[in-house]
Amino acid sequence: MQDVFLGVIGGSGLYDIEDLQIIDRLKIDTPYGKPSGEIIIGAFDKGINIAFLARHGKGHKFLPTEVPYMANIYALKKIGVKAVMSVSAVGSLKKEIEPTHVVVPDQIIDRTKLRKSTYFGDGVVGHIGFADPFCMDMSSLIADSAEQCGAAVHRGATYVCMEGPQFSTRAESHMYRSWGADIIGMTAIPEAKLAREAEICYGTLALATDYDCWHETEDDVSLELVLQYMSKNIILAKKVIKKTAEKFNDKSFKCGCHNTAEFAIFTPKELIPQGTKDKLKLLYGKYWD
Repeated sequence: MQDVFLGVIGGSGLYDIEDLQIIDRLKIDTPYGKPSGEIIIGAFDKGINIAFLARHGKGHKFLPTEVPYMANIYALKKIGVKAVMSVSAVGSLKKEIEPTHVVVPDQIIDRTKLRKSTYFGDGVVGHIGFADPFCMDMSSLIADSAEQCGAAVHRGATYVCMEGPQFSTRAESHMYRSWGADIIGMTAIPEAKLAREAEICYGTLALATDYDCWHETEDDVSLELVLQYMSKNIILAKKVIKKTAEKFNDKSFKCGCHNTAEFAIFTPKELIPQGTKDKLKLLYGKYWD
């Protein structure tokens, strides 16, 4: 298989990319089960090969809580992906972030309750720094690409990740606004945490579809409203993915994401159970060998 350094995780409505010239379709097993679906390896006319994975599976069959996040990130790491561009539909918590606008967040507030969000455990303890949850270099590349595609782009926002699948109550929506949050979605966690633990650069292209339910003069968020803006957002997202692939060069990144775990593992290697070591060799073997 040819080198694949850029992974794209497609969110709601983004299940394929028409302009992508398909090279291979991979069905990968991991110690954490199967990913959401096959990973499509392809390339555009200009730019590197990319690995595309539909987060919710073919036909959108996984709830946000049910997505096999651990398998998805592990599988992308297994095929050599060094950076991930996550595409997600979000609600806007700010008037100036209008539906169809692009947001590239730099912070997350985790409101999830039911999701496993770490590869550590089972005899190995590790603590990864997560103060800045998105890779600054990957985020800049995504934002620059979106602007070059003509999008209205908001940089440096705070993303509230809720459990779902229900949308917010009105009280919750107003609370998140009082916290200074900018957008709300259901999938950045644990994706961003797992990508950091896997030493993969991670950035999000968030596509606003609604004003959640805080806005006094706009309709409350509903699936019908989300779908109204989805088609426009997906057309834009595909353009931004293509532009990002054309410009991608992780060798120019100065973020340090690829060495995040160097001093993060607390348990001495001789005390880690062999079975756990075997599962995590792909991620941390370079520190144990």
